[in-house]
Amino acid sequence: MKNGFGNSKGRLPTVNPRAKPLKRPTQARAIFTVDAIYEAFVRIWQRDGWSGLTTREVALEAGVAVGTLYDYFPSKEALLSGYIRHRLDILLQELDETVVQANDQDWPTRIKRLIRLTCDPDDEGQPLFNHAVLLIEHQIAEPKHHRRVFDELTLKWREAFAACTDLPAQPAQTTIDAWVIMAWGGRRYCVTAQPAAAQTAAWLSEMETTICARLQTSPEPP
Repeated sequence: MKNGFGNSKGRLPTVNPRAKPLKRPTQARAIFTVDAIYEAFVRIWQRDGWSGLTTREVALEAGVAVGTLYDYFPSKEALLSGYIRHRLDILLQELDETVVQANDQDWPTRIKRLIRLTCDPDDEGQPLFNHAVLLIEHQIAEPKHHRRVFDELTLKWREAFAACTDLPAQPAQTTIDAWVIMAWGGRRYCVTAQPAAAQTAAWLSEMETTICARLQTSPEPP
């Protein structure tokens, strides 16, 4: 079971030993139940904050037995870890479906979508990728979880560029990896620094302009 997604830099990780989900749902009924738990979890967090959130209240809000919730999540930290992993899986799937497999779109359209989906710190699909989560993420994840996400994102970005057969030239893998650091790192910093909406929009636009301009230049050495 994958868990966690990051750890605050500059201090040793203090991961809660009960912050790992116990299992991943596989059957349709179980997936439906866990989705309901995640939805309730988000509603309560947004309403009451992290300190006001309890697993019992989440179970009641989701309409499931507390024991059923504990079958998957032994603590609210485990619930947060599972939710973040769940949203990252959805992001990776969306990148695959709307960029990698979008063979009817030209490369600028696909690459701009790749950048927007990866970068946008105000993505409504991930309501808990926010400052509050960054403050407590050291409780649910270690550096290895950061590395896993980075590896997954770079793999998906490489697949996306490889799928754009109409590109003037394919960028080197090291260049793609650097762009992922720019994109994902920039997104996380926007969440931390909370710039004005106009500043965030300008950053997103500049990311698109910079990468697309680079793709239109001469081929890179292998």
